[in-house]
Parts: sequence; C-alpha cells; structure tokens
Amino acid sequence: MKRHFLQLLLFAFLLTALPLLPALLIRPAAEPAPAVELPETESVFSTTEPPVVESQAGYCILQTATGEIREVPLRDYLIGAVGAEMPASFAPETLKAQAVAAHTYAERQCMLSAGREELRGADFSDDPALYQACLTEDEQRERWGTHYDLYHDRIAAAVDAVQDELLYYDGEPIIAAFHAMSSGRTESAENMWGSAIPYLCSVESEADSHAPDFETTVQLTAEEVRERLLAAHTGLTLGSDPAGWFGEAAVSEAGTVLQLQAGDGIFTGQELRGIFGLRSAAFTAGYADGQFTFTVHGFGHDVGMSQYGANAMALEGKTYREILAYYYPGAELQKMTAQERE
Repeated sequence: MKRHFLQLLLFAFLLTALPLLPALLIRPAAEPAPAVELPETESVFSTTEPPVVESQAGYCILQTATGEIREVPLRDYLIGAVGAEMPASFAPETLKAQAVAAHTYAERQCMLSAGREELRGADFSDDPALYQACLTEDEQRERWGTHYDLYHDRIAAAVDAVQDELLYYDGEPIIAAFHAMSSGRTESAENMWGSAIPYLCSVESEADSHAPDFETTVQLTAEEVRERLLAAHTGLTLGSDPAGWFGEAAVSEAGTVLQLQAGDGIFTGQELRGIFGLRSAAFTAGYADGQFTFTVHGFGHDVGMSQYGANAMALEGKTYREILAYYYPGAELQKMTAQERE
C-alpha cells in the first residue's frame, strides 16, 4: 500500500471525524468465541479447492518485545489473525466473514497509524492490547497441536476465498468490530463508546443465547466489592449496608448497563465490567448473605459482528456476504483496488 495514499486518507478522516477518534481506535475484540470441537476426519470444503491468491501485499509489524519490524505476507497475516480471534472449528462461511473483518480492520489501522513515530515505519505493532492478535506458525502449532494441518487448511481456504475483499463505508474501510457473543442483541457503538456509527447499530442475535456459557456468574464478598470500588474510585463513599451500595441501573435495549450508581459515584457498565472481571457489560447485581452475585450475559464488548451468532447463521445456510451485511448494515463489500494492493 502506498503510504502517500494512506496519509491523504488519514488527513481527510481527521478533518471530518476527529471527535470519533477514541471510538475508532478501539480494538474490536479481546476475547475469541468459544471453540467447537470438530472431528479430524470431517470434510468441510468441496474437493475443488479455491486457488491460492498470489500477492506480495502484506503488513510490516513492529515486534514490541524486540523492537524489530517483521514483514508478513497478507495471506499469512490473515490466517494468523483469524486463527487468533476465532475457533478454527467454526463453519467455513463464518471463517470467511472473520477473514474479511480482520482484513478490513488491518487496513483501517494502516490508515490511522500512518506516520506515527512510535511505530517506526511499521503499519502497526503486535501488542494485542492495542491491535488485532495474529498467531505465528509456531503459535498455531502450539494452540492446535495434532489438529494443526486440519485447522490451518480450513482457515487458509477461507482466506483464499475472500482475500481481496474489504468492507467500506463512505469510501473507507469500516471499523470492523466483532465480539464472541452478544447478550442476545448486539449493542450500538453510540451506547458503548459514545459516538454513533451508522453500520455499528444494534441488531438481534438471538442465537447467542444458546451459546456455551452464555450466562455466567461472578461471586464476590462485600469486602472484595468494597476494595475494588475504592481502588477504582478514590474518595468513593459507600454506606454501612452493602445491600444499598448499588442503585437502579440504566440499561440499553440490548441489556448493556449504561450507568449504575455505586455509593455516591456513577460508573459505566464497561467500567464495572473491568472492576469485577465480568465477561460483558450486560449484567445484573444481587446481594445476599454477605455476598454479591453478578449474573452476566454474553462475552465481549457486544458491538459489530457476534462470532457465535455469525456461526449460527452459517450453519443455517447463510453466506459470509449475508452475515456481514446483517451485522454491519449499510457497509459495502468490495474488492480492493489495484492501488490498495500495491
């Protein structure tokens, strides 16, 4: 990709969308969907394999541990990114949808990161807290063990089928956010991150309620809750009765806690999710016998494509195009231009 082209895109972007920058930089997913076991002998693709797309395009990734910059071919990068973010046992059309989302996310990061001095000329770094995770071949072998050949080939076939496709909105790659499973309905970017983004709106994803570990609980003593709240909010005042520490939550249509009063402080659901180690911000809190119980639905930030919901759609016969159109309404799936592939 030509850097001057990306820099022009970045300049135009900053002029029109600077207030959205915190939301645009957010990492799409920190938690992969739960794995689904697949027999090693199961055939999931037709006997006619799609051709491998030969391309010299790729990404320069700053290795945070060594400071070195590693050049990774596009195909290898996408295989590693899909393998890191989604179980390889998911349906082929789900893997294709994830490959498009991963590619789109990487292209947008290139656009946003152009010229950042700390990257030293790289497109982005391998820091999973800031950027999309990507497994190396050694890491894939370690994760998949004896299933390596099967799982690598499954993901590679999906990548080869969609390698040149990206999701666009208003002429630029979208924020291809995704998460493991929703609370039964995905969340809007406006509710979660404070900025409305047309293609990151709330949609039904009822199949998520049937996912493994859809509902989880976290139990903490009153003293543990007190310590964690005071550590997060210096000067917070809590009453003597733990049963009265939490007020009534403001909850979105998707079930996300938007705001919740704790003592004399106001917290967002995302803040409380981090404080108490919850799998999502769609939760309720109850107190009895000196102990708080947090009941949680879903896994992840709940914005964009639900990986488990996407897999349910694929198993019902939906294509990756239909999956992407459903979870990113208004975004357009297009082939990369020749200029972008350079």
